[in-house]
Amino acid sequence: MAAKSFDLIVIGAGPGGYVAAIRGAQLGLSVAIVEREHLGGICLNWGCIPTKALLRSSEVFHLMQRASEFGLKADNIGYDLEAVVKRSRKVAGQLSGGIGHLMKKNKVSVFMGAATLAGKGKVSVKSKDGEETLTAKNIVLATGARARNLPGLEADGKRVWMYKDALQPPHMPKKLLVIGSGAIGIEFASFYNTLGADTTVVEVMDRILPVEDEETSKFAKKQFEKQGMKIMQKAVVKQLDRADDKVTAHIETGGKVTKHEFDTVISAVGIVGNVEDLGLEDLGVKVDRTHVVTDEYCRTGVEGLYAIGDIAGAPWLAHKASHEGVMVAELIAGQHAHPVKPESIAGCTYCHPQVASVGYTEAKAKELGFDVKVGRFPFIGNGKAIALGEPEGMIKTVFDAKTGELLGAHMVGAEVTELIQGYVVGRQLETTEEDLMNTVFPHPTLSEMMHESVLDAYGRVIHM
Repeated sequence: MAAKSFDLIVIGAGPGGYVAAIRGAQLGLSVAIVEREHLGGICLNWGCIPTKALLRSSEVFHLMQRASEFGLKADNIGYDLEAVVKRSRKVAGQLSGGIGHLMKKNKVSVFMGAATLAGKGKVSVKSKDGEETLTAKNIVLATGARARNLPGLEADGKRVWMYKDALQPPHMPKKLLVIGSGAIGIEFASFYNTLGADTTVVEVMDRILPVEDEETSKFAKKQFEKQGMKIMQKAVVKQLDRADDKVTAHIETGGKVTKHEFDTVISAVGIVGNVEDLGLEDLGVKVDRTHVVTDEYCRTGVEGLYAIGDIAGAPWLAHKASHEGVMVAELIAGQHAHPVKPESIAGCTYCHPQVASVGYTEAKAKELGFDVKVGRFPFIGNGKAIALGEPEGMIKTVFDAKTGELLGAHMVGAEVTELIQGYVVGRQLETTEEDLMNTVFPHPTLSEMMHESVLDAYGRVIHM
C-alpha cells in the first residue's frame, strides 16, 4: 500500500498536538494527526478539565456548609461521590468529542493508533486494523508525559492511586496520604479534604508548592492547615506496606522514620516524558531525563522534526503546549514566529484557596541580580472579597527598581487563576509600574487588589 503523504504530521492529540494541527491546517498545510488513545490527550480526558469539574463540586459543597454565613439555610448537606465523578467524566467527554469536530472542520486527517518514526519524514501507524505509513517533510512530536512511578510506591488502583484512580475513585478515602505537593498533589488533597477525608500531604522539599514564591507557599500552607490538612515538609515516604484495607507508610523526617496508617495513598511525584517506542534513538534525537532536547523554536536538531509540550520539558502546562503548537505550525508554514518564553507563562493551581503566578519569584529576581521593589495587598482590604465571603488571600508584585519592569506576580486566594491574566498581558506588553498605576481598575472587583499591590511597591497604597 502506498504511503499517504502530508505537509505536516502531528504525533499526539493533546492540547499541544491538536492545536498545532488546527493552526497548520488554517495556514493551508495538509495535516495528519496520530493519537493512540483519546483526542484531547491527558488534559481534556484525565487532567486539567475533569479535575476542575471535581474541584468545582467540592467548592460548592464547601459553600453549602457555610450557608448560614450568607443568611441562607441548608440542612442535611451531603454529597454523592459517584454523581460527582459522573459529572466530571461527562464534562471531559463533551470536550473530547468537541476536538473530533474541530479536526473534521479543519480537514485534519485523524489516524487512531500508535506512531513510530520509521525514518526521516516517515511515520508508521499501528492500529487494530493493521499498519500504515505516512510521510511528511515536517513532523511534530506532542506525545506528552505520564505520572512518575517511584519504586516501592507504585500505584495498584486499590489502595495506592495515580491521578486516573483519584479521578474515578473505587472508594471515598477516610484517611488519605498524598505524596507530592505540586499542583496535582495539592489539587487532589484539597478536593478530598473538603469532602471530609483526613488528609496528610508529604513533600520532599522544604515547602509545599515548591515552584511558587515562598510567601505564597507559606500562606497556602496556613490555609490548608486551618482546613484540617496535615502537612509534612522535608519528608520522604521510604516504603508502603500494603494490606487489603490499609497502607502503612514509612515516612522519614529529620533522619527519623515513623510509621503512619492510611486507607488510601495518592502518588503525585512528578512526570516523565513519553519518549519510548517512538524510534528517537535511531534518528539521533537527543533525550535528557525522559525529555526531548529542543532549541527555543522547539527544533530537535533533526531536520523537519519538532517537539512541543510536556515531552519537550518544563513548564509542564497545557497552555504552554498549545502556544508552542501554534508557533511551530507558523514556523513550518514559513511565517515569522516568536519563541515561547517560559517566564511569561502563568501557572495556576485550583486548590482552595487558588494559587497563581507569572514571572520570577522575589528570590529568583534577586538571584538574577535585580534590585527589586515588592508590593503586597491582602484580600481583607478589598470590598468585593469581603462581600464574597473570601477575605483570605494576598497579591504580591515584584518590580525592577531601576526600570519599573514587572518581573513577577504571585497570588493566593479566590479566583486568582482568572486574575493572573491581567499581569500576563501586562508583561507581554512590557508594561511598567507607571502604566499599571495609571490604569483605572473597576470597582468593586477583586482586580483592584492588583492595582493596590502595584501601588504598595512604590509606597502609594490607598486601602491599607
